[in-house]
Amino acid sequence: MILEGSAILLLAFFGLLFLGAPIGVALGAAGILVIGVEGLGVMALPTNVWTGIAKYPLLALPMFVLAGMVFERSGVAKRLVDFAAALVGPRRGGLAIVAVLVCMVLGGISGSGAADAAAVVAVMLPPMLRQGYPRPYTASLVAAAGSTAVLIPPSIPFIVYAVLVPGVSVPALFIGGMVPGVLAGLSLLLPAVWLARRGDFGLPAPGEVRIPLWQAFKGAIWGLAAPVVILGGLRSGAFTPTEAAVVAVFYGLFVGLVIYRTLSWRDIYAVLRDSAEVSAVVLIIIALATIFAHAGSTLGAFDALARSLIGLTDNGTIMLLMITVIILIAGMLIDAISIFLVFLPILLPIAAAFHWDLTWFGIILTMNVAIGAFTPPMAVNLMVTCKVAGCSMESTIPWVLWFVAAMTGALLLVTFVPELALFLPRLTGAM
Repeated sequence: MILEGSAILLLAFFGLLFLGAPIGVALGAAGILVIGVEGLGVMALPTNVWTGIAKYPLLALPMFVLAGMVFERSGVAKRLVDFAAALVGPRRGGLAIVAVLVCMVLGGISGSGAADAAAVVAVMLPPMLRQGYPRPYTASLVAAAGSTAVLIPPSIPFIVYAVLVPGVSVPALFIGGMVPGVLAGLSLLLPAVWLARRGDFGLPAPGEVRIPLWQAFKGAIWGLAAPVVILGGLRSGAFTPTEAAVVAVFYGLFVGLVIYRTLSWRDIYAVLRDSAEVSAVVLIIIALATIFAHAGSTLGAFDALARSLIGLTDNGTIMLLMITVIILIAGMLIDAISIFLVFLPILLPIAAAFHWDLTWFGIILTMNVAIGAFTPPMAVNLMVTCKVAGCSMESTIPWVLWFVAAMTGALLLVTFVPELALFLPRLTGAM
């Protein structure tokens, strides 16, 4: 039963993906097929779907999606770019540094890599083209820097991971992701500047106007304060992660309507519509994935796969490297949330067998999928930036591989030095 059911489950899932079915459809259909064939109890499906999404921490997900969209459309990105440009100053590769820094700050607001990358590439593309940056280079850099949004809190994948893994708190993941997120962003600066020097581009024109630092800072202060408000409230205990998402939404609306006055009521309607659509898609995927998870766990397929992997080696380092390769490859094909839904039932028994800290394990898994988000052939972030930049994904390969290598270095550092991810949660009492 286990062998037959597992084969049907996996073949149906990957077969539907190969045929182009959406990830949620593939997960749900494969699970329903196995439940029907193996007689696992069709009547339990409605309950499983409901319990999959009826979880309090998931309330934060649509609110952080909404908060990110409000900030992106209120002009915050443009003001952050002006401030970062004034801070970095006129130097070769300066705008590349600005792009990374702005992505990291916006990551502390949106929690979505694709949204972060879309907002920044739209603002950064014109000035970078004027300084001779190639379109594929710009698309590659912003896609890579945008992926830090899933590490620097608030992070939508962290919320989903905490829902799926008992005993792991959202605040611990948020605080633990700060240092790895900053390391991931900073790791991109070296290849970004080196490539600009090697390619002889990215030098400001002699007559280019530079906004005074203080003026740029005053314009960006409301955007810079947003992550401080969100994380400060979480750390002080003023509100929970779910309440923090609501605070972020109202803070963004206040900035857009009252301070910058860049949002109209029509814009607010569009933001509400688009964020509802994105949130609904994510929650539908989670709901359908519970069918897949129910089928696999009832069969014992996930435990069998985990035991098979554990049987390959009893060396924790080798196992970590194997998992890294598997998740990196999966990250090239599907999004972070889907990866968690598909692979966590298999990986959690392995983590338990090797006595790994589950907060640290969630952070390194998220770093893996962050890298996959800008690694061809199916990189979500790279698709977004290539569309805006007007270049093909194939043309980015000579550039993007440098950024993949750099962030992989940061991933390996956090993998083999767990305290980089754990010392802040322990220091603040979040775990």
